[in-house]
Amino acid sequence: MEGGSSPIIPVSDSQAARTPVHLRYFSLLRDNPNFRRLWLAQLISETGDWFYSLAVYDLILAMTHSGKAVAWAIIIQTLPWFLLTPLAGHIADRFSRRRLMILADVARGFIVLGLVAVRTENRIWLVYALLFAEVIFASFFEPARNALLPNVTTDEELLPANALSSATWSFALTVGAALGGAATALFGRDVAFVMNSLSFFASAILIARIIVHETHLEPKTAGDEASAKAPMTRSLAEGAAYLRDNPKISVLVMAKFALGTMGGMLALLAVFGERIFPIAGQGALAMGLLYAARGVGAGIGPLIGDHLARDLQPRMWRIIAAGFLLMGVGYFAFSLAPSLGLALVAIFFSQLGSSNVWVMSTTLLQINAADRFLGRVFALDFGMLMLSISVSNYLVGVGLDDWGFTARQLAGALGLLILIPAMLWPLAQRRWGGDH
Repeated sequence: MEGGSSPIIPVSDSQAARTPVHLRYFSLLRDNPNFRRLWLAQLISETGDWFYSLAVYDLILAMTHSGKAVAWAIIIQTLPWFLLTPLAGHIADRFSRRRLMILADVARGFIVLGLVAVRTENRIWLVYALLFAEVIFASFFEPARNALLPNVTTDEELLPANALSSATWSFALTVGAALGGAATALFGRDVAFVMNSLSFFASAILIARIIVHETHLEPKTAGDEASAKAPMTRSLAEGAAYLRDNPKISVLVMAKFALGTMGGMLALLAVFGERIFPIAGQGALAMGLLYAARGVGAGIGPLIGDHLARDLQPRMWRIIAAGFLLMGVGYFAFSLAPSLGLALVAIFFSQLGSSNVWVMSTTLLQINAADRFLGRVFALDFGMLMLSISVSNYLVGVGLDDWGFTARQLAGALGLLILIPAMLWPLAQRRWGGDH
């Protein structure tokens, strides 16, 4: 699906405007059973993910009382994505992406059950070991899912499918974080760990029911067939050459790398909840609300972006630029918020921007990148994102515990940092976004 500044589908603005936004999603779920199963799998597993993530961070803070310890947990959940990028991309382009997702879900279902064995501080190492094992399989799952999506949707369904997927991630974050914070405070962490395990098994069952023609498994030329059977080193060299010859794809990958520089906010939200805005002495409750505010903003943002973009690629590029700007303003305002209520509002607006950067860059990659390279492209896309998240969290952890910065100072610095891509993106937009 190579493309320049053309729309995804040849419709005029007036035609697109006649289709109400909510009907696009209702029709997509009603008429496309394969996407419906993929969406339900995402809804269940990601709700479980956020349900248990709050329990993990609360466990680490309770046992270590260290912001750096939480930051290290997030680094372990993110850095292996980058390290496994070459292998994940090669496998996602060589084997069945659907089967790869099923395997990853089943493995993660068993892995997270091990967290119930962590009872004392001297077993905190087990938390990090299990998080590392889980993220290994997650690093294979996500590129495969994004590369598979164009095979289960039509061209005109692609943007609403991505918007709905992002909104679902956000709904899962909102519900999972809020319920996870409350359940952890009321019933203990083991409930969250077991629920997350069950969610992975449910997701695997739903994905197993998807019937899809995976076009990357049927090379169209002799050259493609040879490429599909090539060893990983050659596969990676081909991917690098593809990115070198297609700078537009490389620039779109860098959008998520820039997005990941805000990853330190994951640790800062936990610290803000625990130390600055605790509710009745319970950091988990405030933490849950802050993460839930992220979810609400990130859920509404893509729906607004989908309506404004109207399937037109130049608009998607402009929405990315606006998203970076809104993130910077929102996070800086968060750093100054005097109360939990105002902090929630600031996080909400910052995530309006962040979610649109995610959805629009993902959709533009799916439109413009060749199908046989999509696995490698999205492995790199996620890998670069996770690398920047890891670095951001490391600097936040060191800043809190070793350099003497406050959580507010670090949040403000992150808000100013994201203004750099906000200023640079219009240059890429004029070159590749159809704005001439």
